[in-house]
Amino acid sequence: MTDEQPRTGTAAHGADDPPAEDPGAEARLPPGVTDPASLAAALEQHGYLADTGLATAAYLACTLRRPLFLEGDAGVGKTSISQALAHLLGASLVRLQCYEGIDASQALYDWNFPAQILHLRAAEAAGQVAGTQELETQLYDRRFLVARPILQALETAPSVLLIDEVDRADDEFEALLLEVLSEFAISIPELGTIRAVQPPLVVLTSNRTREVHDALKRRCYYHWVDHPGFAREVAIVQARLPGVGERLAREVVTAVQALREQDLLKPPGVAETLDWTEALVALGADHLDADRATATLGSVLKFREDQERARSIDIAALVDRTLATGQ
Repeated sequence: MTDEQPRTGTAAHGADDPPAEDPGAEARLPPGVTDPASLAAALEQHGYLADTGLATAAYLACTLRRPLFLEGDAGVGKTSISQALAHLLGASLVRLQCYEGIDASQALYDWNFPAQILHLRAAEAAGQVAGTQELETQLYDRRFLVARPILQALETAPSVLLIDEVDRADDEFEALLLEVLSEFAISIPELGTIRAVQPPLVVLTSNRTREVHDALKRRCYYHWVDHPGFAREVAIVQARLPGVGERLAREVVTAVQALREQDLLKPPGVAETLDWTEALVALGADHLDADRATATLGSVLKFREDQERARSIDIAALVDRTLATGQ
């Protein structure tokens, strides 16, 4: 469940070790990043255009060493900033995708039961079965422990832990996260406590399909990620798709922002803006016209009802009128 393979090493302390001073406490941000503006500039070098509010939230999360809680509509760039931060910090990105029913065995750790059974049978075949306590110690050795994303992040330094779409999980999982984020440690009855020497930078995202409890939000630095304005969205398209002409970028962004004002089941986000632009480029378009706009609606609208609503308006004419008024 990771976007990059986490680096292995000795980035965690055991149960008997005292809490360690974080060696990266003063050096989480790279040299030259001393304020939100310089962080925004650094993120832009990694392909992410953050506005002032988001850059400030990310900067404070890094410097104050608090989890960053990003909430907003789907497709506005909440997940992408964790990827950009991981690249900027030279850290491994560890991703935990939340879903209904997720529990500790998917998020923290699990035991490799097939390997344990094979070990037990091999010991029996070799006549090496010892006392119950010794056998139990062998079966619950660290080599049989399967590290899930949160444990991977605690054992990897430096790392960025993305807990994506936490609103899809249930209340019990929120309580679990609250406990882990308080101590950056996991207690394993058979092995003891594994504590991060350098806590990961934690980014939680929510599409607000339900309200996340206040206790978890209070642990974090909270920021609402809104749809970008016209100029910034055009800049995002041109940064992510360098070969796109300015006219096409402006017209697609104008159309998408107009669609967001319609009564849609799922208003398009920046991700859909990029998808629509890519589809039009693949068809050889250098501007947006009614025929191509209608033919490629599947790139930007994912519900039949929304596509029917879009077809009821003349998108190309709407774009022309909007640009003519000085968008």
